[in-house]
Amino acid sequence: MTTTTRKSTEPPAAAVAKDAHWSAKMARLRARKLPESTLSICDDESVKVSVTNAALELAKARAAAMAECAEQGIGEDQRDAWVASNPQVVAADHTLCRAQDAQAEETLTLTFRALPRPVWEQLLRDHAPTEAQADRGMEYNVDTFPAAVISACHVERDDAGAEVDGMTVADAQELLDAWPDAEAKALFTAALVVNQTLRADLGKG
Repeated sequence: MTTTTRKSTEPPAAAVAKDAHWSAKMARLRARKLPESTLSICDDESVKVSVTNAALELAKARAAAMAECAEQGIGEDQRDAWVASNPQVVAADHTLCRAQDAQAEETLTLTFRALPRPVWEQLLRDHAPTEAQADRGMEYNVDTFPAAVISACHVERDDAGAEVDGMTVADAQELLDAWPDAEAKALFTAALVVNQTLRADLGKG
């Protein structure tokens, strides 16, 4: 009489562990957020000067406090705490914080988020260079692409942090036309660079 051994239909334990490992890694890869960058705009020169001056005064106060540490024989392991609690340092730090708060109130911040690759490629196709532009090595229509990519990448959030409607193509074009050349280029660059920033480390590992 011949006995037939039924083969197990269960996958090997090693295969199960390998699959679970990859599934967990893939879940983390899927959960990655698209990179964002910001462009800060402050037209009030006085508040920017105040921040610069306050930062210099804080640096001077810390240097003076550190010198006083050496004179009084404060041990190196205690110097950071001693300097931080120095009255002149505390006052200078408070002044800098107030100056930074004042600058923040006068600063407009634009946030840009990278586009998923298919969306980016479609945007390039929608704004392909003219024949003359292509002959000069341009990858997109320089007349229409800047406003389009600025609008597509702009992210606007309300006070609660929820995303709301942001800059339209017409809005972007208006700013590009109205701002000085350097500032218009900075606006376009902010939207462009966020799509070209590499967050992965490439190497031999």
